[in-house]
Amino acid sequence: MNRSLHRRTLASTVLLAVTAAVIPAALSPSTAQAAARSAPAALFAPAAALPAPDSARAAALPGPNSARAAASDTRVDVDVRAGLATVGSGALGVNHAIWDSQLGTPAVADLLKDAGVRMLRYPGGSYADIYHWRDHTAPGGYVAPDTDFDTFMAGARRTGAEPMIIANYGTGTAQEAADWVRYANITKGYAARYWTIGNENYGNGHYGSAWEADDHADKSPKEYAATVVAYAQAMKAVDPTIKIGAVLTMPGNWPDAIVGTGDQGSWNQEVLTRAGSVIDFVDVHWYPGGSSAAETLTKSSQIQDAAFLLRRQIDSYAGTNAGRITISMTETNVDVGRNTQPGALFLADVYSGLLAQGVFTVHWWNVHNGLGTVSTVAGQTDYNDFGLLSSGNCNADNTVCQPPLNTPFAPYYALKLMGQFARPGDRFVGAGTDNALIGSHAVRRANGDLAVLLINKDPDAARTVALNYHGFTPAAGAPTVASFVNGADEITTSTAGSALSLPPYSISLVTLRSANPVAAPPTPARPTVTATDRTATISWPSAGGGLKYEVYSQSNGLAAQLGETTSTSLPVRNLEPGKRYTVNVVARDGSGRASAASPPLTFVTGTPADAPCTVKFRDTNDWGNGYVGSIDITNNTASGLTGWTLTFGWPTTWQSLNSGWNATWTADGRTVRVTSDAALAAGGSTNVGFVGNYSGPNVLPEVFTLNGKVCRSE
Repeated sequence: MNRSLHRRTLASTVLLAVTAAVIPAALSPSTAQAAARSAPAALFAPAAALPAPDSARAAALPGPNSARAAASDTRVDVDVRAGLATVGSGALGVNHAIWDSQLGTPAVADLLKDAGVRMLRYPGGSYADIYHWRDHTAPGGYVAPDTDFDTFMAGARRTGAEPMIIANYGTGTAQEAADWVRYANITKGYAARYWTIGNENYGNGHYGSAWEADDHADKSPKEYAATVVAYAQAMKAVDPTIKIGAVLTMPGNWPDAIVGTGDQGSWNQEVLTRAGSVIDFVDVHWYPGGSSAAETLTKSSQIQDAAFLLRRQIDSYAGTNAGRITISMTETNVDVGRNTQPGALFLADVYSGLLAQGVFTVHWWNVHNGLGTVSTVAGQTDYNDFGLLSSGNCNADNTVCQPPLNTPFAPYYALKLMGQFARPGDRFVGAGTDNALIGSHAVRRANGDLAVLLINKDPDAARTVALNYHGFTPAAGAPTVASFVNGADEITTSTAGSALSLPPYSISLVTLRSANPVAAPPTPARPTVTATDRTATISWPSAGGGLKYEVYSQSNGLAAQLGETTSTSLPVRNLEPGKRYTVNVVARDGSGRASAASPPLTFVTGTPADAPCTVKFRDTNDWGNGYVGSIDITNNTASGLTGWTLTFGWPTTWQSLNSGWNATWTADGRTVRVTSDAALAAGGSTNVGFVGNYSGPNVLPEVFTLNGKVCRSE
């Protein structure tokens, strides 16, 4: 987007009784895109209902008078056997912009360092597509003094952050980008690894909305992909060690799934198919919007599905060795409460959710932005400022002024808590809650310690949370608790006894020492799978001799054991057709010590090859929040049907039926039934269709039954 300084233009159970509260956060892109973009979705939940973990392995949080802990109204489970992604060296990021006069100053660099920022993006959003690094100009935009590339790099080094640089696609050339790589890494020795080609280039008018500069006569994803290939070749000829990123759109966000005039597929499909062999990562942005803070704070539930769909697109379209391609999220923010507590809660929840799903870096938009329309949010003055830090400016008649320059806003403190929570090398593990207003995330430290981040999204009421640990035993002694509450201007630290009170709209980080810090067996590598409709064989490399392996499936933050073996593979039966499963492998030695969980493997079971029916489902026309679905139904039996009922379920809660044809369509919650009195001959086929709505990542149905029998899906 084009953004100016002042505004964007377009077990043992009750361990800890916690009164927890967290706020809703609201995100959105520029005004031109707010209506067009939707949001991501929930991912990686195994399909089958799984048994509860072995309660004997849950451990109680130590603390005085724990037996008299306050009664809880919310349960949170943390399971270290449900392993997720490892925190990378540049996980916590933020955007810097050349129109920001404070870019690279010691005061700002030190504040970012204190917050744990380890990656900085330059030269700033849509300005990247008008910026020429050599003479430090941005025709049509404003460039502040002392914001050139060397000044940026000096600030980044003081912060201890590596750069994420955006090469100018819109008005630049491959040669200009290659010369920048030469200057940065050969002449200056900056060792800048990450280079994205352009910013939000799908916003160049090809799909109807134009906010991104693009001088190319051809605005199609085909042209963008061809140019990415040319840029990558020229830039890597200078420094083969750099990583090249291509711009994609987040699943569920405009223009995801839209096929433009003259295109063979969507933006993501075209770019990945044509440029997947030369890129190292894909770059997406997420402004999920929401008319209220409460609505926006629900959007984090969509992250798992969005990440799953994006990974599936990469694997499907990027060709051989697509698994090497990683994902960056270099812009996110909210619409309501941008610099008050909703923004803070959103930041903590979304950074955690994205990093847990393997996104290697997440960036807030941005360091400074400036005064917007002032309002009161959750009892606090909100300046409608996208920045982490105050710009210190006033409105036109000086009746309203921001706090002094560089005063941290609430999201800054959330980022600072993230710096304490998700450190490089930490491993996200499963965390789940039975209360939609409580967000929960957890990481396991390399030394075995555990950190749990709790977010109460209720702006009015405190919550009492019972924490339950699985596969982890805390050491004796009170845990450390760091908290940030609504209206505060600092993070407070204390120790927890039998109960920890978290006011409404607050974030709490609980850190526990492990009672078993002894050496454990090596962590198994990521498993692989061969699956049918109801069975799977999970395999993994040996982690050493004399070990037993336990295989777990994740569900809502908990791990259920599927089996154990001394071999390096395990057959699993009684799975559900067309369902998504995430599994981990844990190694255990002869002394009973358990390794950390392997990296997760997510897979989807198939449908029966010998089914009595076949369904071919297609999304034939998509407009970003709805689509036309076409279903071909074939009777594979030797007997005709005098009437039939086709049944399927929406994979997510944000999908619904609008209308249907060629049969009678009914919907009951997430279940859709299509009935007809017409005959369907042996070997015969028929077609039905519908209009579906969605407001998040559109995970298409995988499983269809005809008269109660599971069909083969094509």
